Amino acid sequence: MAEVKIVYWSGTGNTAAMAQMVANGVTAGGATPVIIPFEDTAPEALADDAVYALGCPSMGAEQLEESVVDPFVEELVSSVSGKKILLFGSYGWGNGEWMRNWVEQMTGAGAEMIEADGVICNDAPDSDAEEALTAAGKALAEAAN
Repeated sequence: MAEVKIVYWSGTGNTAAMAQMVANGVTAGGATPVIIPFEDTAPEALADDAVYALGCPSMGAEQLEESVVDPFVEELVSSVSGKKILLFGSYGWGNGEWMRNWVEQMTGAGAEMIEADGVICNDAPDSDAEEALTAAGKALAEAAN
């Protein structure tokens, strides 16, 4: 059974809950989810993975978390070409600009998005977000198997 890494950062617990929803979908899709906080891994740990998920909420003026996630992504971007990636996260204000920018950054570097626009939700994930995240997790599992 293939493993699918789900790397996330969460300030309030919303993105952590979203990571678990992705993991549920990965399991339903027949793969093994491995949930890892950004601060417990390094970009090199994803270098050989063809499929993975990254989650980060919107911070500040609609941007990635600056001390852990942004430096991680800046280093990771050179190795995403040809990878199938799911991006996800929650927000409390704004209109999702941080996710659009993140998707553009990764696709510009050659990554293929599992969900074209990423999966976002306002505050805590609701049933619509859960459905989207579970489906995306299944798609990750299918891509990994």
